[in-house]
Amino acid sequence: MRYLALATDYDGTIAHHGRVDEKTVEALKRVATSGRKLLLVTGRQLPELLEIFPEIDMFDLVVAENGALLYTPATKEQKLLAEAPPDTFVEALNRRGVPIAVGGVIVATVHPHETVVLETIRDLGLELQVIFNKGSVMVLPPNVNKASGLMAALDHLCLSPHNVVAVGDAENDHALLNLCEYSAAVANSVPMLKAEADLTTDSDHGAGVAELIEALITNELATPLAASTRRKVLLGRDSEGEEIHMPPACINLLVAGSSGSGKSTLATGVLERLAEQNYQFCIIDPEGDYENFEEGIVFGSGEHGPGVNEVLTALEKPDSNVIVNLIGLPLQDRPAFFLTLLPRLLELRARTGRPHWILVDETHHLMPTDWESASSILTQDLSGMIYITVHPDWIAPAVLQGVNVIATLGTSPDEALMNFAKAIDTEVPSVPLEELQPGEALLWLKYQDRPPFKLSIEKSRSDRRRHRRKYAEGELPPDRSFYFRGPEDKLNLRAQNLVLFTQIAEGVDEETWLHHLQSGDYSQWLRKCVKDETLADEVAVIEQAGLSATESRLKVKEAIEAHYTVPAGGGSPAMAIPQ
Repeated sequence: MRYLALATDYDGTIAHHGRVDEKTVEALKRVATSGRKLLLVTGRQLPELLEIFPEIDMFDLVVAENGALLYTPATKEQKLLAEAPPDTFVEALNRRGVPIAVGGVIVATVHPHETVVLETIRDLGLELQVIFNKGSVMVLPPNVNKASGLMAALDHLCLSPHNVVAVGDAENDHALLNLCEYSAAVANSVPMLKAEADLTTDSDHGAGVAELIEALITNELATPLAASTRRKVLLGRDSEGEEIHMPPACINLLVAGSSGSGKSTLATGVLERLAEQNYQFCIIDPEGDYENFEEGIVFGSGEHGPGVNEVLTALEKPDSNVIVNLIGLPLQDRPAFFLTLLPRLLELRARTGRPHWILVDETHHLMPTDWESASSILTQDLSGMIYITVHPDWIAPAVLQGVNVIATLGTSPDEALMNFAKAIDTEVPSVPLEELQPGEALLWLKYQDRPPFKLSIEKSRSDRRRHRRKYAEGELPPDRSFYFRGPEDKLNLRAQNLVLFTQIAEGVDEETWLHHLQSGDYSQWLRKCVKDETLADEVAVIEQAGLSATESRLKVKEAIEAHYTVPAGGGSPAMAIPQ
């Protein structure tokens, strides 16, 4: 299930004139019997709620006082989520003749007394907020609202708001609906709430909630992809400068292209923007390329492999993103580890709705065409996947069948797209044959009528920081090192990282330096072996500028130092990696 909980307001939503009718109660019970959690989020104070709503025990948790109090019906436990206003505030309102109801935290009155309330807050110099709910006026501490209260409830249940449906009717429900992945307004809602919700029910009050519950249980509120503009993930811009997004759910993204073409730049940018919206992800990283990606916790290193249980334990927390680094495992053992981990991840997702996204790097190695487990593992509707590969046609066809967004990069993006289509026996609309520049991709949104088009990729904020330590200070293998050989191959000076490259570059003769510069060897190495697209682009400009050996050597060094700062001082330089 994608939606594991329903969060509902009380007055004006499930209740009409303060009471919940029998049909609405039966509908709410269906949510619980479907295996989902049921949460009540209300501005009411708990004592009056317990008096008028005897069926409250069907709820797993109750957020009362507009987010200031958490109540567990099963244990009768109450927990205040904020501090109450000072007694001087309540005393001042009483002196001014304002009719008030005082809860554990909330102080409530009715219109038109908000003017006196605001004056009292000002006169006493208090930091309090006033929230309106149709005719009601509520006073609470700053940042306390239905969203903050629901987050406390979800933390208690280890659930993410991205797996919650919310429904309400009034002004104080905006925060609640904005927090949750899917939002609904009953037909009697205030106009602004209807305008912002993903769905407005045909019926009002409890009948509208019952309508929502029917759609939730029957088809998980299935809507066409990209139908909602409230949740989206930026991919880049088309040739007209229009932003191109994809939905953050019900999507499988394939990123294909040659080594150094920018696949990881696109993928990490997507992950960064998912993390900004608090979607949880898990990266399967066979080659240790994501070990410095700041958005996730890394399990595994060059010395030892990760453990399945430690990965799953970390993912139990909705705000934890995980990078599963397989570099410490022997090459032949990595597919077997992945085959053990993936079913456990899918079991966790079935139970908690998370991780929302799973990225599989080097997919053609871990899910190859002859992948025997594909039929058993892929029997369920697998979505929220990002597949990264050099060879899309080397991936199991059962995996590719579920892909609905394809981005191809490099020198032959059209060929990669055609290989994908051939692997799943489908036709591709007309493909543009124009050459891609660095930072561009050929994008096909299969769920739209639009044919493939050129995309200017939204840059990754990390700007390849995840590779920096590895390529600055580590030891690249011989086939990925740079060799200063000169025009007649008289030299064989190996630079296995950027520290040595800058050292050797300062000492080689001008003829050797210019030979590699004019051949574009430096930018090609940076692009294909160091995998730093941004730095490679900058160095390519220097290579084409017709500069002298002295000028170009200095500019290349400055470009490297701008990304991988080399401290000044004597002795052997060591790269300082930006954090």
